[in-house]
Amino acid sequence: MSQGLAGFVLSESSRTAMEIDVVTLTQELIRIDSSNWGDSPETMGEVEVAEYCAHRLREVGYNPQVYSTTSDSRRGVHLRIPGTDPNAGALVVHGHLDVVPAIAADWTHPPFGGEIHDGFIWGRGAVDMKDMDAMILAVLRQWAREGIRPRRDLIIAFFPDEEAGMHHGSSWVVANHPEFFAGATEAIGEVGGFSITVHDDLRLYPIQTAEKGIRWLRLRAAARAGHGSMIHTDNAVTELARIVTRIGDHKWPVRRTRTVDAFLAELSDAYGVEIDGSDTDELVSKLGTLGLLVGATLQNTSNPTMLNAGYKVNVIPSEATAYVDGRVLPGFESEFDQTIRELVGKHIDVESVSSDIAIESSFDTATFDLMASVLRHEDSGARAVPYMISGGTDAKALSKISIDCYGFSPLRMPPGLDYWRLFHGVDERVPIDGLHFGVRALDRFLRSV
Repeated sequence: MSQGLAGFVLSESSRTAMEIDVVTLTQELIRIDSSNWGDSPETMGEVEVAEYCAHRLREVGYNPQVYSTTSDSRRGVHLRIPGTDPNAGALVVHGHLDVVPAIAADWTHPPFGGEIHDGFIWGRGAVDMKDMDAMILAVLRQWAREGIRPRRDLIIAFFPDEEAGMHHGSSWVVANHPEFFAGATEAIGEVGGFSITVHDDLRLYPIQTAEKGIRWLRLRAAARAGHGSMIHTDNAVTELARIVTRIGDHKWPVRRTRTVDAFLAELSDAYGVEIDGSDTDELVSKLGTLGLLVGATLQNTSNPTMLNAGYKVNVIPSEATAYVDGRVLPGFESEFDQTIRELVGKHIDVESVSSDIAIESSFDTATFDLMASVLRHEDSGARAVPYMISGGTDAKALSKISIDCYGFSPLRMPPGLDYWRLFHGVDERVPIDGLHFGVRALDRFLRSV
C-alpha cells in the first residue's frame, strides 16, 4: 500500500465497488430501527445493528467481537486490524449504532425506509451517523478484497448509546475494556468533514477538534404544602420559577478558546469580512444553523428544559423540580459551577444529573494536515478548518484515556442544504454523491495516515 498521498491511485474498479457498497450499506443500516429511548425496553435495535456490522465484516474475512455492555440489549463491535509499522500509535475509527427516535407522521418519506429520492438516501441516521458507519464498513470490505493493510493499527469501534449520554456505550467500554484501545494515540469519528459552500470554488470543511462539556442539573425547591385558596408566602413553585428565570436570563460572558479563534479567523478570510462572533445574526446569515452553534461555542450556556411540580390545582406542593442543560467551554468549567451556585442561592438544592468533560485537541498536527490534503484531493475548492461543537460525542470517553480526537466523517453537501438542520431533524437525508465523496476521502485518509 502507499505510505502517503503522492503514490496512491485508487483503481476505477475499487472506487466503483466502494461507492456501490456504501449506498447499500447505508440503506440497510437505516432500515434497522435502532432508536435510543434511554433506559426504556423500547431500546432494542442496537443489538441488530451490531450483529449486522459484524456480519458484514465477517463475510470478507475479518473477525470482529460483538460484546454486551450494561445488558444484553446494549451491544457494540470491536475489531483491531494490525498495521505494518509496530512503532506507530494506533488510530481509533469509531461510530455509534443508535439514532434518536423519529415520528413517522412528520416525515416526507418513511424514517426507517432507507429510500432513495431525488439523489438522497432518506431516513433517521442518514447523517447521524449511519452514513459514516457505512463508509467505515465499505472501506474495510474493499481492503479485505484487495489484501490491504494499514500502516498503523486500526481499532474499529461501533458503540451503543451515544444519543442518550454514553453511559451504556463508550463510557462503559473505556472504563471496563481499556485494553481495546491499547496503544491508541488518535481517533476519528463524528462530527466533522462536511462541506459549507462559500462560493463555487470555495467550500469550508469544519473538522471537529473540540467539544463543550456537559453539566445537566436538577434543581429542587422544598417548602410547606398548603391549600391553594390561602395566602401562602412559602411556595416552592414560586421560588423555583424565580431561580429558573434567573438562570435562563443570565448573559454568560464571551470566552475565546484557541479552536474558536482559529475558526472565526478562517470564516473572516473566506467571506472577506471581519467576523468576531459577537453578532449571532451575522453568523446565522452566513452559516445557517452552524452559526448558532458557533455562537454557543463562544460562551458557557445554561438552558432550563424541564419543570415539574404539584398534583392538584388547589394544593400548593411541598416540592418543585427543574432541569437545566448546561454546556461548558474547555477551561471555563469552574466559572460555570460557581456562577450557577451564585444564581441559585442558598435555598435551592442543586444535583448533578450528568457531567462530562470538555475537550480540545491540537489542530497543528500531521493528522489534521492529512485530513485537509485528502479533502483537497477530492475537492479542489476544499479548505479544512478546526471548530468546536456545543454538544457531545463518544470522543469524550476516548479523550479520558489520552487519545486525541477529531470529528472527521467526510461528506460533501450540496449548496444550500443545511447539514445541521438534518441532524436529529425531520426528513434527515444524505446525498448519494456526498456519500461517494466521503467513502473515497475516508479510504484515502486511512491508507495514508
